[in-house]
Parts: sequence; C-alpha cells; structure tokens
Amino acid sequence: MLHSARFMVTSSSMENLPVTGLPEIAFVGRSNAGKSTAINTLCQQRQLAFASKTPGRTQHINFFAVGPKDSPSGLLVDLPGYGYAAVAKTDKKRWQLFLAQYLAERGPLVGLILLADSRLGLTETDLSLLAFMAPASVPLHVLLTKADKLNRQEGQRAAQAARDQLAQHAQAVGMTAPISLQLFSATKLSGVESASQLIESWLEEAARPTEGSESERESGAASELTDDPE
Repeated sequence: MLHSARFMVTSSSMENLPVTGLPEIAFVGRSNAGKSTAINTLCQQRQLAFASKTPGRTQHINFFAVGPKDSPSGLLVDLPGYGYAAVAKTDKKRWQLFLAQYLAERGPLVGLILLADSRLGLTETDLSLLAFMAPASVPLHVLLTKADKLNRQEGQRAAQAARDQLAQHAQAVGMTAPISLQLFSATKLSGVESASQLIESWLEEAARPTEGSESERESGAASELTDDPE
C-alpha cells in the first residue's frame, strides 16, 4: 500500500488543511532525525518527501495519498521538523502551536509516527508531544532512526532508555492510547517491513466499520510499551 504514495497537497495553517474524509497517519520528529528519509524508505521512493539541506527550513505540512488513485485509502502527513536552533524564536512558537493544534484537534488522525535519532534518544520536546496527543487518544509508534550507527548492545540500551522515558511521561500526562517502539535504519532497511505493516494496519483498521469502537475508545486501554515485532 505505502509504495503507492504520491504527493497530494501542502498546507501552512490549520485553516487550509485538506478535508478528505480519509484517515491520516502523521510523521513528526526533530530536524535531522531522518524523517524524510524514513518516509521515502517506507514508501519505496527516493524523493517523495523532500529533505531540505537546511534543517528547520521546511515549515509546511505535506500530505501524501496512499492506495488506488481513484479511491485512496488514507493519507501520510509529513509534519514540520522542530528543535533546530537556527530557526527564529517567533517561527518556533508559531510552529509549536500549529503542531499542538494538529495533534490535539485533527479529527482524521489515527496514528502518529515519532522519529528520533537512536544515538541521541528522546528529548523533552519529543516527550512533550504525549501531552498534546493525550486528548486525541491515537496510538504512537516511535522509530529510533539511524540504528545502523549503533552495535547490538548499544541499540538495546537506547531502546530500553526510550521505552522507560515514554512510559513515565505517558503516565504523567494520562495518555491511555497504545505506544510502541522499534529500532529503524533506512540505510540497512532494518525495521522497515514491520513499520510498514503497522502503518498499513492502522489505515485498514480505520476503514473498518466502527460499531462499538467509540465505547472502546472512551473506556481506554492502558498504554502499553512494546517493541514492534521484526
């Protein structure tokens, strides 16, 4: 499914986000976390998501449709990178608000992919996303990117540290939606298949009849931190 992704539209504010009725899965992460590379790798395309040579330069939300051209099954949403020091403070505040609004208020959002450099781990800004997401109650999957830069033991330590951080912060903000995590390498194609399968399963689940799903979401299951199976 993901290999069929193609650019649909770009937006610069909440007011001009597209209205399609399709489920959305958003990708978010710090500048230089490898977000664009991960999207391109997952979709088996080289230049679907644009990777700017100047981190923090891309400040729009880009939407990509997946599935048949005449009947798309969902949208992948490339959110602006954050945390780059060279971006003006006013721009940072504006995009932090935009990001917070999108995560908390975007009705079609059915899942979030958070990308973080496995060598650097999760930052406070990464973890603050959990507070924005809590009201939306959508699942979160973390890709610890550039895992090929770590040996097996280092990768295991990085994953466990991130898992502990997520569990602590999820509890603090009252996030009840599922949280999962895996190591990921676009260079070695490690974790690509499992991440693709998870994303596609979210879209497929969103397309199923919703009988009984509302009550299940309202009751909320406890957040459960797991490693996505390889």
